[in-house]
Amino acid sequence: MPAKLRFGILGVAKIATVKVIPAMQSSELCEIAAIASRDAARAEAAARKLRIPKHYGTYEALLADPEIDAVYNPLPNNLHVSWSIRAAEAGKHVLCEKPIAMSVQETKQLIEARDRTGVVMAEAFMVRVHPQWLRTRELINSGEIGELRAVSGFFSYDNRDPRNIRNLPATGGGGIMDIGCYPINTSRWMFGAEPWRVIGVVERDPEFGTDRLSSAILDFPKGQAVFTCSTQLNPYQHMHFHGTRGRVEIEIPFNAPPDGPTRITVQTGTEIRAETFPVCDQYALQGDAFAAAIREKKPVPVPLEDALSNMAVIEAVFRSAQTETWAAPLG
Repeated sequence: MPAKLRFGILGVAKIATVKVIPAMQSSELCEIAAIASRDAARAEAAARKLRIPKHYGTYEALLADPEIDAVYNPLPNNLHVSWSIRAAEAGKHVLCEKPIAMSVQETKQLIEARDRTGVVMAEAFMVRVHPQWLRTRELINSGEIGELRAVSGFFSYDNRDPRNIRNLPATGGGGIMDIGCYPINTSRWMFGAEPWRVIGVVERDPEFGTDRLSSAILDFPKGQAVFTCSTQLNPYQHMHFHGTRGRVEIEIPFNAPPDGPTRITVQTGTEIRAETFPVCDQYALQGDAFAAAIREKKPVPVPLEDALSNMAVIEAVFRSAQTETWAAPLG
């Protein structure tokens, strides 16, 4: 088996060509061996620009390549499941962008395909491997800030392009699916538990039909998490974790820069300190963690069972917004 895990990229999505591919090309355990697009010219242009050895004009051709060990799937949300399953059936391991599916039922289809084919499959929540998040979890689990009782988050950007997939309901667009999934995922991770009920408020764009401003409360056994996300507000993000004796604030929780340090603020009582983390690329770390799961049989940072639980909460938020009452996640 080659020293590095050989990846094929399904599509030329911006997140792949701008962030993920360059990061994985600089990682220790990953090699970008091929890229595919349904437009052969776009695949060739991306391969030339990113110095990728092979390019294909169809996804099927990439999946048929015996020299590809794994695929990274950054396709629109509505194509995640179908192409991830086809990749698994072709014997390829799958790292798929979040949200990994459009529903709980679709996520269950992925679990069935993973178990049937024996491949490794994971959801690409890159924050799960960033040192600032690992340190935050360490601080919470160690009890330094006491018992975690409350989480608050905010994530927004401004995108009013009617042609963008994030503004198209059919492709799984909208704020909760695109960015609200992050505070949901990280709140569950930090509490180490699942919310037993949630309540959501959703405002939809009258033209697009997608959720453009949403807020939710997640009620956990030992605390609460609240967040707001928006696709039509000034770009901003934060996450705060409040314990009985202190708090942790992550300055840039989700779009951590690959070319600059990151910082968290820790307060215990009246004492406040900052902890700074050296430059790293969370997409490179994510690729290496996925490769290590295959090469060294280590756990993947975000297994499909976790993806299923996250999708159950997302569905509950939407269901609550429709019924205007509390809803229980149904996984």
